[in-house]
Amino acid sequence: MKIHENYIKRCIQLAKNGLGNTYPNPLVGCVIIHQDKIIGEGWHRKAGGHHAEVNAINSVKDKSLLDNATLYVSLEPCNHFGKTPPCSDLIISHQIPKVIIGTIDPYDEVGGKGVQKLKKHGCEVVVGVLEKECVELNKRFLHYHTNKRPYIILKWAETKDGFIDTDRQVINGDEAKPNWITNQYSRQLVHKWRAEEQAILVGTNTVINDNPKLDVRSWFGKNPIRIVIDKNLRIPINYKIFDGNVKTIMVTEKEKDLKINNLFFEQVDFSKNIAKKICNVLYKHEIQSVIIEGGSQTLQTFIDANLWDEAKIFVGEVAFSNGILAPKIKGVESESKMIRSDVLKVLNNKSC
Repeated sequence: MKIHENYIKRCIQLAKNGLGNTYPNPLVGCVIIHQDKIIGEGWHRKAGGHHAEVNAINSVKDKSLLDNATLYVSLEPCNHFGKTPPCSDLIISHQIPKVIIGTIDPYDEVGGKGVQKLKKHGCEVVVGVLEKECVELNKRFLHYHTNKRPYIILKWAETKDGFIDTDRQVINGDEAKPNWITNQYSRQLVHKWRAEEQAILVGTNTVINDNPKLDVRSWFGKNPIRIVIDKNLRIPINYKIFDGNVKTIMVTEKEKDLKINNLFFEQVDFSKNIAKKICNVLYKHEIQSVIIEGGSQTLQTFIDANLWDEAKIFVGEVAFSNGILAPKIKGVESESKMIRSDVLKVLNNKSC
């Protein structure tokens, strides 16, 4: 029914308010209707806090209306005790007679059990309203639990003649700085993306040449977990990634016992399937999404292994004439737009 779709659209809109703040939990929005009028709304704001259904029910001023109301929610209500009690129990306790759900939760502790419990206690349950849109909303959460790896976004900027950097060798870390290709508006957009993803990943040369903070200083939100691939531990200890400000995971082939706050070493064999092994490390650390920002070799490694889901590619106005070539990738273009003078192309991987 069209009316169901309209209210699930509102649930999706509400859920997006939590993007970047709910990890490892999903994005969920909830709307409560009585006689064609919204009497309550809520979304999941952060992990450990109230779920969307709780916030929506708490927002209803006259609780006596609930036993004749319809609850809309973008994701199946939970049916297990975690950091908070089951939402299915709360719905049942308020005798809400009808529940409309966008999509089933594939998480092992839920996985249809919430729907079963609601039905068992007499609730009329409808599942699958705007299911495609609700799956897209939680592509990170659903992909992580279904495929046992994070949702992977590739990002790079290339010149109009196809290079991502000049050939350069940084000797002194104090001289390391980015070789900008894009304008300030594109760079701010990248910081917004960083705030939305749980982690950011870069390779050794990117860190040595740029000495990046890998933070969201040009936006609002949490700084992502930093993942750095450094096979031979070549990055100097005075670099910014060792500042201890945020969880940082070094993927290396060497043994290292370096005691720095928030720094973790993960030793892996680099001889083959390194992209898959890195995905296993991220899954071990319960990282649901990662944005990979370089360099070219790191990006190409994930492309060649077909371990990517989206690619966001900027093409700037500048030309380098020579240097490090941009990665080669094939995907389905879903978006192309101008960011002032830069072109932004978004590709989706339909084969993974």
